[in-house]
Amino acid sequence: MPPHPTQPSDRQPAGTDMRAQIADLVTEAETQLRDGLWKPTPEDVALARKAATGLAEAVRPAAEQEALPTIKRLEHLREALAVLAITLARTHGPLAWFLARASTTLSPVLAWRALPAANERQTFGATLPTPEELHDAEDAVRHLHTTLAHTGGQTPGHR
Repeated sequence: MPPHPTQPSDRQPAGTDMRAQIADLVTEAETQLRDGLWKPTPEDVALARKAATGLAEAVRPAAEQEALPTIKRLEHLREALAVLAITLARTHGPLAWFLARASTTLSPVLAWRALPAANERQTFGATLPTPEELHDAEDAVRHLHTTLAHTGGQTPGHR
């Protein structure tokens, strides 16, 4: 059976335009909600809103985040991934699949580092993110926050 026609393309290069990948994922979720393919349970709604709160606590508004040193920004992004992982562990079905895809999209954050290294052999392949990559990942988290905060309402909105 072919995939649902609104299914986002399966894979984009890791670490590229996380915000756009999350936007595609959100569009798919909105379509499934609108078409009645995904009917969140009360438990899903509660978990989604709890995750939204955790994401908002981890990644603050752009002006606040960008004023922080890189090491704190990276810490906040890792906390956002932890929020997604904990929420994912507590659910199954469409919400779990949505959270898994969101986590996969943000996973390049796990290979970023904020500290200099004496030589590349010490980094286990971790790289220094550019300011643009940090901003992109933070925007993606903010978009997820907005979507999860509205899950269970009419349709998720955009931030």
